[in-house]
Amino acid sequence: MEWDPVQYLKFADERLRPGFDLLARIGELTRGPIIELGCGTGVHTRAIAARWPDHAVTGFDLSAEMLGQASREPSRIRWQQGDIASWHAEERQALVFSNATLQWVDDHAQLMPRLMRHLAAGGVLAIQMPRNFSAPSHVLMREVAAAGPWAERLAPLLRHDPVADPEAYYDMLAPLGRGGIDFWETEYLHILAGPADGESPVLAWTRGTALRPLLEPLTAAERRDFAARYDAALKAAYPRRTDGKTLLPFRRLFMIARA
Repeated sequence: MEWDPVQYLKFADERLRPGFDLLARIGELTRGPIIELGCGTGVHTRAIAARWPDHAVTGFDLSAEMLGQASREPSRIRWQQGDIASWHAEERQALVFSNATLQWVDDHAQLMPRLMRHLAAGGVLAIQMPRNFSAPSHVLMREVAAAGPWAERLAPLLRHDPVADPEAYYDMLAPLGRGGIDFWETEYLHILAGPADGESPVLAWTRGTALRPLLEPLTAAERRDFAARYDAALKAAYPRRTDGKTLLPFRRLFMIARA
C-alpha cells in the first residue's frame, strides 16, 4: 500500500499531537540506540533526536514515500525502510517508540513481547495506537465495503478490531516490564475544518489512513462511487456545526513499559 504524505499531513496538528503527548511521558533514558517504528514523515523522530542528542536514532518505516519526505531535511538520523513484522536489531535499544503504527501489524501477542526483548536493561517501549474502530467513521467504512460490488475483493482487507483492550496488553507486557508499566487512554475531540472540495473533513481524514487500503484495489470509477456513498453516511454521522467545523471524537491507547 502506498502512502501519501501530503494527504496524511492535511491534519498534521491533530495527527502529531498524540505522539508528542506520548513523548512527554517517557522520562530519562538509559544508554543505547533509539528507534521509531513507523516513523512516517519523521516529525517525531527529529524531536526524539533533539531531546536525546547523545543517542543514535533510527527512523524505520515500510513506506518509501514517507521516508522520502522524512529524509528531505538533513539530519543525523538514519532512515531505514523495512517491515515491522520482521524487524530485528542486533543492539539492545534504549527506546523503541511507535506512534499510530502498530495497529497495522498483526499478532500483537507475539509482537509486543518481541519488542520488549529488544530493550536494554532499563530501556523503554513507548506505544500509541488508535482504539476507535467501533466509531462511526470505521463502522460506516466497513458497511460501505460490505454492501457494494467490491465486497468480495475488500472483505480480506477489513480490520475490525486490530487493537485489543488495555488489559490484554498489560498481560503481554507485564512479565517483561520489570521497570514499571503505564497505560492510559485519551479521547481527543478534533475540530476539523471542511476541505474546499465539498467532501466531509472526516472523509479527508480517513483518506490519509484507514481508507487507503480499501480504495487501492478499486478502479477509478469504483473509488468515486465508494467515496460518495461513504461521504454521505459520514455527513449524517458527523454533522457540520453552525460555525462550519466538524467534531471528530478519536480515542487512543498509550502504553509505556520499562524493561
